[in-house]
Amino acid sequence: MSQATDRIEALWSALPPAPTDTGTVVQVCVRPELDQRAFPALLELCPRRGAIGDRWVRRTWRHLPDGSPDPRVQVAVASARMMTFLQRLAGVRHHPGDTLIVDLDLSAGNLPVGARLRVGTAVIEVSDIENDGCAKFARHYGEDVLAWIRAPENRERRLRGLFARVVAAGRVAAGDAVEVLARS
Repeated sequence: MSQATDRIEALWSALPPAPTDTGTVVQVCVRPELDQRAFPALLELCPRRGAIGDRWVRRTWRHLPDGSPDPRVQVAVASARMMTFLQRLAGVRHHPGDTLIVDLDLSAGNLPVGARLRVGTAVIEVSDIENDGCAKFARHYGEDVLAWIRAPENRERRLRGLFARVVAAGRVAAGDAVEVLARS
């Protein structure tokens, strides 16, 4: 790693770890249109439509062979601790548009592909699609942050968060519990 990414790692490593079994939903978000964010008091999750009000069902970056949106990227989940850390580090208040911001350990060691989580009254399943950040993310938080997130030794830590699909419909709001139901 570079000196910049070593510094980021040292700052991050000094923070207390996130809970592993039960955490909290800190914020919910939908993206009605490109580059738009809305923060409803209550969010409905649906296996067919994803987060109701989100553009995923109409406009997503991943599709199935038949052209329909790939359910493995219905819900983006990010760490509240990481969001706060990056916002302070970069001196920005940007919200990347993740559907759920949670206080829970999102690492592959804690939540392998296929792990199921209850968020509010909904159930989501961790996807095999990696969330490793994008050019927009780098514009807001910096190239060094993106390099740190994408470093091979950090892939399993899921520092940028994870993608999930909705397996049981329900509602979720800030303050709701997020609970690991099954790890495989």
